[in-house]
Amino acid sequence: MVTWKRRGRHFCQLCDKSFTRSGSLKIHQRLHTGEKPYSCDKCGKAFTTSGDLKKHQHIHTGEKLYNCDQCGKAFTTSGVLKVHQRVHTGEKAYSCDQCGKAFSTSSKLTIHRRLHTGEKPYNCDQCEKAFCTSSKLTIHRRIHTGEKPYWCDQCGNTFSKSGDLKVHRRVHTGEKPYSCDQCEKAFITSSRLTVHRRVHTGEKPYWCDQCGKAFSKSGDLKKHQRVHTGEKPYNCDQCGKAFSRSDDLNVHRRVHTGEKPYWCEKCGKAFSRLGDLKVHRHVHTGEKPYSCDHCGKAFLTSPQLTVHRRVHTGEKPYSCYQCGKAFLTPGELKKHQRIHTGEKPLC
Repeated sequence: MVTWKRRGRHFCQLCDKSFTRSGSLKIHQRLHTGEKPYSCDKCGKAFTTSGDLKKHQHIHTGEKLYNCDQCGKAFTTSGVLKVHQRVHTGEKAYSCDQCGKAFSTSSKLTIHRRLHTGEKPYNCDQCEKAFCTSSKLTIHRRIHTGEKPYWCDQCGNTFSKSGDLKVHRRVHTGEKPYSCDQCEKAFITSSRLTVHRRVHTGEKPYWCDQCGKAFSKSGDLKKHQRVHTGEKPYNCDQCGKAFSRSDDLNVHRRVHTGEKPYWCEKCGKAFSRLGDLKVHRHVHTGEKPYSCDHCGKAFLTSPQLTVHRRVHTGEKPYSCYQCGKAFLTPGELKKHQRIHTGEKPLC
């Protein structure tokens, strides 16, 4: 590569940058030629200068020569130490020209700018889904490979993300770092706290576009939408009966197993569902928590109150398809249909 010298400085003919020493110019010119004459004998990575190679070799040796005078943390290069020190100084020298948000490193600013541009330069070669950072692509690929490199040393459970392992470990430690400022109830994750706060605020941000019913959790909306679609993805492996919710399937399985895990502490009667036990307890307490706002009559359960209200409203939602006669309850309809079928009730 041709160079020239004037007034004691050495100039690059390609970009006109100047240097006081010819050696510095020679190193600079490798940016244009792509020459990297210094290679690592451990991994083969190549560098333009011997100094860059020397810094790189600290990765293999584990040597960390640069220490933070604030916290003592050690680093392999002075550049990484300089970035770290901004944690202590609070310096954020790189600002977004779109929204003004500031960052401690230029690389973080570059990633942030993609929120404004919509750029997603990292593509999955399996499904073509795109991501704004290489780390997010790496995590995504584990969906296809099934790789779960993070494992719990307490129970052996494995995870695809280090953050998921961190949250899981709180199951063993009992740590709940997120507390509600209204009732002081504590949670393992910030997202669970966010959902819980809606109990106090009454916020229900998830709306059904079919009937307008609102929910505080997206999962509850998803379950509800199956009422409209008729989807029942959970099947019993004993009888094939299908359910829209996994909870309902778990309760149903107890029909086959005979399991009744909920016991009344007063009389010892057992139930397959917690809700049935709660209703049963009213027998002992005499409590009838559901009252009619028309006549004041009280009932053990809300379904009993719903049926009773039809006495006042005149509503009869169950109709016979043979003759059109209507009834308050499905039980009454079933009895009536025996007139048409000739079926005799079991004694």
